[in-house]
Amino acid sequence: MRASFVMIRLILRLMCVLFSGWLLLSCAGNAPRETAAPAPQSASTPQHFFWKVSDANSSVWILGSIHFADSSFYPLDSVIETAFANAEELAVEIDVTDDSVSSEIASESMQRGMMPAGKRLQDILPPEMWNSIDSICSAWGFPSMTLQVMRPWFAAMTLSAFAIQRAGIDPTLGVDAVLLDRAAHDGKAIVGLETASEQIGALADTTDSDSAGIFYLKSTLREVSELDSMVARIVRAWKTGDDALLRETMEGEKKYDEGTREKEFSDKLDEKVYKSRNVKMAERIAEFLSEDRNVFVVVGAAHLVLDEDNVVDLLRRRGLKVQRY
Repeated sequence: MRASFVMIRLILRLMCVLFSGWLLLSCAGNAPRETAAPAPQSASTPQHFFWKVSDANSSVWILGSIHFADSSFYPLDSVIETAFANAEELAVEIDVTDDSVSSEIASESMQRGMMPAGKRLQDILPPEMWNSIDSICSAWGFPSMTLQVMRPWFAAMTLSAFAIQRAGIDPTLGVDAVLLDRAAHDGKAIVGLETASEQIGALADTTDSDSAGIFYLKSTLREVSELDSMVARIVRAWKTGDDALLRETMEGEKKYDEGTREKEFSDKLDEKVYKSRNVKMAERIAEFLSEDRNVFVVVGAAHLVLDEDNVVDLLRRRGLKVQRY
């Protein structure tokens, strides 16, 4: 389910910038500055997915976002609002307010997500899997033939996107989306930590066999029925700063035996989607500190609390001071 959550995040992002319709996807200076920091919360106060990372003479704030929310999330807690107001720059995983980035997302998705000419999705799937897809599409009133030209990973994304639409999720109220709008309004510089190609590349499987994509599609078919409850648990975890609940929800109940192909595919997805990207994010944040930049960073909460190789742990290993609020 962890990979599904990442796919959902990318889908929500794509829904903001690509064409609408059946696919939904087509749907300051460098001088050192130490801003006034709100007092840390007491141990009895629920924590947020919010950290202050400091070196000898500067600090960066990092907020773990979820990409679906509602009006009850706002205004954000004062500790977050104060840090955001004082920041000169907002750093996000990818800046979808940049038209060139939006165009790249659309181009990369179509280039890497479509089957070769003359080939159909149905032809490379086990018959029972295609029958499941056909049944779901029929129940949803979605034309299954639309998926025939898509690679498995892109078909999985499209099915998840339609499930998200059915659940009534509004990506414009996601924490990162709201802060992006505010940063643009306030005239803050916006920095992208990744490119569209890097984000899509973490999920796209465009090998001849499409084997990893088929694994992901199989997982998606199993999990779309759990979307409502998954979203509810993630929202509750974020509002209460509950690391354990977030991990439990994203790990899901499905476990794969060592040495199996499914375990291999699951580990590969984790490496591409989390671990390698976490390293790059931590490097960029460390660069902000070395350049004494006053930056408020927003990345998916999973990058900050999952596993021992999350962004927060990687920054600690660099000898930086890390404090949670």
